[in-house]
Formats: sequence, structure tokens, C-alpha cells
Amino acid sequence: MKCSSMSLAFLLGIATFSSAQAQQPVAISAQLEQKVIEWRRDLHQHPELSNREFRTAKVIAKHLKDLGLEVQTGIAHTGVVGVLVGGKPGPTIAMRADMDALPVIEQTDLPFKSTAKSEYRGKEVGVMHACGHDLHMAMLMGAAEKLTSMKDEVAGTIVFIFQPAEEGAPNDEEGGAELMLKEGLFTKHKPEVVFGIHVWSAGNTGHIGYREGPLMASSDRFEITVKGRQTHGSRPWGGVDPIVAAGQIIGSTQTIVSRQVNITKAPAVISFGIIEGGVRNNIIPDEVYLEGTIRNFDMDNRAQIFKNLKTTAEMTAKATGAEAHVHIDEGYPVTINDIDLTRNMLPTIERVAGKDKVHVNDLVTGAEDFSFFALEVPGLFVFLGVTPEGENAVSAPSNHSPFFYADEKSLKTGTELYVNWVLDYNKL
Repeated sequence: MKCSSMSLAFLLGIATFSSAQAQQPVAISAQLEQKVIEWRRDLHQHPELSNREFRTAKVIAKHLKDLGLEVQTGIAHTGVVGVLVGGKPGPTIAMRADMDALPVIEQTDLPFKSTAKSEYRGKEVGVMHACGHDLHMAMLMGAAEKLTSMKDEVAGTIVFIFQPAEEGAPNDEEGGAELMLKEGLFTKHKPEVVFGIHVWSAGNTGHIGYREGPLMASSDRFEITVKGRQTHGSRPWGGVDPIVAAGQIIGSTQTIVSRQVNITKAPAVISFGIIEGGVRNNIIPDEVYLEGTIRNFDMDNRAQIFKNLKTTAEMTAKATGAEAHVHIDEGYPVTINDIDLTRNMLPTIERVAGKDKVHVNDLVTGAEDFSFFALEVPGLFVFLGVTPEGENAVSAPSNHSPFFYADEKSLKTGTELYVNWVLDYNKL
């Protein structure tokens, strides 16, 4: 086929225009953005603690039912799942938002600040969405509405997961992502991939931090009970001193990370937070209790640290004549972003946020139970900045602070990111 220079230029122009159009992200309307803001404010004003998200679940379930989605409630106590079947064949894609608030007395001056009270560990406490889960829910509610409105264009099945108890279930209760999976969430709706967003005070509004591979640490609690034999402080040879043994254990365990684990793979931390023992200055007690946390970014290293902590504590105590009993309460695993999924969806993140607002995030020693979902299927979890432009995000009140503040302009970015992840994944 022959073309004149003018007709060729015309055809090239159309191709360039079409390509540019294809690169434009799907946006939400100003009306939907305002609804997302209103949902966020309502949820912020009525926060509920882990496994107690009863009102929250009703609000979400009603919205999803009003959209005509298949809705399941009561998963992992208060969890809600909505399912959208698109108009075209395609994969199952999951997106997750967490629901619970924290036992924090809000100290912002927002007109919709929380004055809620609840009971936590037998005490009356204030309750606040100090970690931004109210924004997470509102953004996913907005994404559900937008994707439902374009159902005929959506390929596959979209699973909207509203998960309780991310901050940890109350004592003697199960909860969170682990319990949702245990109750068969991914058996009934097995996704090909799962996406999640967390708002982040350390970033400015609309900025997105991502990272291939490990992003957030595992979080595990350990307890060590050091048993000796009580005696008078003036006659230490008459008993076995668990305080001295405990002190040596604290020092010895620091060599696990510095000398026994290959830290070229990933950093790790062992920290003691509680030391309890003794009742009087001149009595060597029977036992000392130690408690601490382990943070780590490699699942193999994590298993090795568990083993070495037990061996180090037991052998160190034995050398002094004492005994050490170690219990490790396995918490959240490492949050790992699937490398291929992250690379494939990076162009989407850059189109939605703007390439200049997307950056590689540092490792975060905090933990997230999104990690359970991402161990089951390839996952992608990113941080969305919420500190207003022009303010120093480094010094802004952090997540979990009673002064935590989130710029609501970020809601549009997060909602559109959820929507475009779904649409673009189906184009891969």
C-alpha cells in the first residue's frame, strides 16, 4: 500500500493520538470523589477497635449491596467481601482495605474528629483511626462504585476485601487476614493477584512509595522465662541467680543478628521491651521474665532467628546453672511485593500519580497482615502519602499518633489507583 506524505502523517498522527489516549488513566468524577470524602469522614467519626467493627461492617455491606454486588459478611467476625463479576471473561483480582481503629484519644482539631470510647484490656479508652484505615475503606468503596458503573468493560471477577483486626485481635481471639484465609476466603474466591494501599504520613499528598520484593518486616513476639533458685542477696552462692542469667541472655542474643545470620540478605532486629523480676533489693528471685520483638525481612532468616534465639537463651542460662524457657508468638510474616507484578503495574502507578511522584520506598520495620494474602498469591502493596504538599512529611505526626492528619486530596489518587490496577492488569 502506498501513502502520500500527507496521508502518512495523518495516519501517524492518529496512531500517536490513540496511543496517548490509551495511556490516560481512568479518573473518578468530582461527585464520586466527594462521596469518598464523606464516607471517610463518617468512618473516621465512628471508629471501632479490632474484631469490634460492627457499625463499620454494616456501612460497607450496605454500600456494596446497593451496588448490586454479591456480598458476604461475618468473615473473621466482622469482615465484609463484595464480588463484582465483570462483563468480560478474565482473572479474579482481589483488593483489600483494613477496617479497625486504635485505642488512641484523638487530639486533632478536625470538625469530624472522633470522640468515641471503648474498652481495651479492661480499661476505657479513646478510639481513633490513627493509622488511616478510614481512608483505605473509603477508597475501596469508591473503587467498587466506579468499577461497578463500568461493569461491561471489566474483565473477570473483582473481590473487594474489607478486613477486620489488622492491628491485631484482642487477647485470646483470632482475627485479621490470617483468620479470613483460615475461614476459606481464598478457597471460595481464589484471586490471581491481590492489591493493597496504605496511607503514609511520611509522604506528601499523592506521592506513592513502592518496592520490589520485601517491603515491610515480619513482626514476632518472644517470651523468655529464666528460672533460678531464690536466695538471700548476701549469699548468691546459696542459690541460682536468674537476674545475672537474664542479663547474659540479653547480651548474647544480640550476636544472633550480628554474627549468626546472613544480614547481606536482609536486615533484622531483636529488641527487648520488658524485663520483670524480683521484689526486694536483698532477695535474689526465683525467676525473671523477658519479652521482646523480632523484626526481619527474609522468611528463611526469620526461621533461623527463631531457632538461634531458643538455643542461645537455653545454653546461656544453662552455663549459669539456670534454665530458660522460650516461647515465640509468630506474628505477621514479611510483606513481600511480587517482583513481576510490581514491575508490570509500575506504569499504572506512574500514570495515576504522575511519574515525578512515584519513588522506591525504604524498607519499613513496621508490619502488615496484608502479608498473609501476599504469601498465598502474588501481591502488590504500596504507600500513599497524605501529608499536605509544602509540609515536611519527615516531621509530620506519624501513623498511630493522636495528631495523625491525612490530606483528603489523596483519596482521589488512591481510589483511581485501585480502579486502574484492575483495568490495566487485564491488559497484560
